[in-house]
Amino acid sequence: MAGSKLGHRMARHRLDSIDRKILAELQADGRMTNVELARRVKITAPPCLRRVRALEKAGYIKGYHADLDAPSLGYEVTAFAFVGLASQAEGDLRAFEEQARAWPQVRSCHMLSGEVDFILLCVARDLPEFQSFITQKLTAAKNVASVKTALAIRASKFEPGIPLEDAP
Repeated sequence: MAGSKLGHRMARHRLDSIDRKILAELQADGRMTNVELARRVKITAPPCLRRVRALEKAGYIKGYHADLDAPSLGYEVTAFAFVGLASQAEGDLRAFEEQARAWPQVRSCHMLSGEVDFILLCVARDLPEFQSFITQKLTAAKNVASVKTALAIRASKFEPGIPLEDAP
């Protein structure tokens, strides 16, 4: 389904090299002004703004956000939770995804193929807070059959977005 959505987007707005450059620049620094962006991609500001708006409308740009430093804000624990569900019926999968979206400790949730149904990236202020989340919310959630966790020791790489090799 995701492939068909992308194909539909491509039919509406075909990306050229300037669009790819715009996407690469905005992915690296979403706060730059339109004038700076236009300078970097070597076009004038008005068509640059039109292109950005078209990329947003076509769904290539989903939003803008600040990349916050978790430890500076008191979130010392980063962990992964591997979740197995008792039922993998589509309604049960969707119900779990909805629940995961509601938990502020869960920063990303991915459905997996294989032995584990979901992997959750979680943050907490400290280990007791994380343990409380796991025992009181996650393992107690409807349809959750198993939970295994792994604490992150350190992050060697965190690069949001996607590689845009075609954009110099």
